[in-house]
Amino acid sequence: MSFTHRPTGASAETAPRSAAEQLLRVDLAAAYRLIALNGWDDLIYTHVSAAVPGEPDRFLINPFGLAFDEVRASNLVKIDTQGRIVGESEHPVNATGFALHAAVHLARPDAVCVMHLHNTAGIAVSIQRDGLLPASQHALRFYGELASHDYEGLAFTPAEGARLTASLGANSAMLLRNHGTLTAGRTVAEAYVLMATLIKACEIQLQAQAGGVPLVLPPPEVAARTAEQLRDGGAIEGELEWPALLRKLDRLDASYRE
Repeated sequence: MSFTHRPTGASAETAPRSAAEQLLRVDLAAAYRLIALNGWDDLIYTHVSAAVPGEPDRFLINPFGLAFDEVRASNLVKIDTQGRIVGESEHPVNATGFALHAAVHLARPDAVCVMHLHNTAGIAVSIQRDGLLPASQHALRFYGELASHDYEGLAFTPAEGARLTASLGANSAMLLRNHGTLTAGRTVAEAYVLMATLIKACEIQLQAQAGGVPLVLPPPEVAARTAEQLRDGGAIEGELEWPALLRKLDRLDASYRE
């Protein structure tokens, strides 16, 4: 069950948008389309949120009830920290679904984009006692930098928000036990590329485990050195990948830009 905040008017928001907000809308809509393209969506559920540039405590999120491949730059909804619609919108939002995102945004001002998915591989690995193993180069990106949070049920309370953000700390990714995955990016591109890497790492682990033979893991010193190399001194990830991903979307269906 989800509590939705209803539209306040019959037309899309009419307040002028800055060039920075419009660019963010395009990137965020692209992320939703890419998630759908990869089969990481879950009907109309889960969310990707982004903080609006120059507007403290204002965020963009998907219109609740639309499939991810229906999201466009123009139909993203602007909301506040309580999930209340700012301005006018034709669409409701899932306020309870945004609560998790709001907690992360408020605790982590650097988290411009928060992506939470119910992808199958991520949930499967989150269920495992040892979580993500340092079994692949993709997994090593998160070596020593992957948080986890135990499942507490459907109702997301402020108290759980405090516990979740404490678990997340300064990490860029998290396994939500029995629930899904979460990434926090300084850009939409970074959140997406981190999620793609995490999901790939989970898929590799599950396939390796399905072989039913012992796994060979690199020694801790190699894992730590590789993780440092992959994180490249804290560089913002996705800057090279994102234009290529947008070109791919444009070849398939550029309506996300509308």
